[in-house]
Amino acid sequence: MASALRLRSALALVTGAGSGIGRAVCVRLAQEGATVVACDLNGAAAQETVRLLDGPKSEAGAPGGKHAVFEADVSESRAVRHLLAQVQACFSRPPSVVVSCAGITRDEFLLHLSEKDWDRVLEINLKGVFLVTQVAAQALVASGRPGSIINISSIVGKVGNLGQTNYAASKAGVIGLTQTVAKELGRHGIRCNSVLPGFITTPMTQKVPEKVIDKVTGMIPMGYMGKPEDVADVVAFLASEDSGYITGASVEVTGGLFM
Repeated sequence: MASALRLRSALALVTGAGSGIGRAVCVRLAQEGATVVACDLNGAAAQETVRLLDGPKSEAGAPGGKHAVFEADVSESRAVRHLLAQVQACFSRPPSVVVSCAGITRDEFLLHLSEKDWDRVLEINLKGVFLVTQVAAQALVASGRPGSIINISSIVGKVGNLGQTNYAASKAGVIGLTQTVAKELGRHGIRCNSVLPGFITTPMTQKVPEKVIDKVTGMIPMGYMGKPEDVADVVAFLASEDSGYITGASVEVTGGLFM
């Protein structure tokens, strides 16, 4: 658990906050002192995340409550703009930390992958990151405030993976998007970095066959799959001023897999 409260003045927006890495990021940022806005397509799941931050008797987003919950589909431009408007109306400022964790898989080998499944994965995993990053950056620039934008990519975006043509393409796109955003926004005091998790124990990897998990685990130099908290640790560092001279980086959290 963090003790330095490096983010005590930060307002952090986290998408995909209802489970897995997104939930762990919310918990870690709150431990660091941040006010957390948890966003997910599943509003009830995001509400449960905020209960972990506020305590069981707190109503997320209620007057006097520190943290808040919003429901949004990050692949929809209007929904993302409405989300940022709600955040600013609630807190009278844009989020200074923005973490895009929302992501899905629709795995299939290239020869059988449907256009529908290609489109949906790119809509959430890449277009969603673009929309959230763009709207948050616009709000920060307009306010003259610095910020840290952190996009969750994947090691698969760097090395590819069988049966994940759409997912690998989307996550590779996140890396390129992040590096370009870093180049464009540095002069505004806004940093943008990506985090590349390897095989992490989340609801997403629970869908992977056990024999595949066993094979991959055997390839990890550290000998075990990571936890969402391992990724959240890196996100908290990138959100804080401890990483104040880091932008455009792609930080791998893989236990050494594919190095």
